[in-house]
Amino acid sequence: MKESVISDSTCLIGLERVGRLDILPALFDSVIIPPEVGREFGGSFEWLKVESLKNNLLSAALEMVVDAGEAEAIALASEKDCLLITDDKQARAAAKRLGVNIIGTVGILIRAKQNGSLSEIKTILDALDANDFRISHALREEALRIARE
Repeated sequence: MKESVISDSTCLIGLERVGRLDILPALFDSVIIPPEVGREFGGSFEWLKVESLKNNLLSAALEMVVDAGEAEAIALASEKDCLLITDDKQARAAAKRLGVNIIGTVGILIRAKQNGSLSEIKTILDALDANDFRISHALREEALRIARE
């Protein structure tokens, strides 16, 4: 059974730039974003659901260390006890401190390769790089090793 996931805008923007947003609905039952991420991303898709926070206090506190979209995404993932897609180092650290499980864009690609949704990830990593999506050399090499490419 697939799971629900909360995303900040970075993964959505990166995958949209390389024409591979289709990976997300292939992997997850639902992809949920908070309103601020909706504003940052600007795209609307049938499979992408916008959900508001029940309590904005956590989001407001998180805005002291991360941007508004990341803060809402972390808070929503905490509220719903969902996996969070984020690539930002500070957002990942804040989410971990709150006990929120996280995955990044590269992790999404690896998961898609492992479940057969993708035949390879190298060309997508190359395309992300060509579109100014920053992935460290070490992370790229580790991803290719895990994906056996």
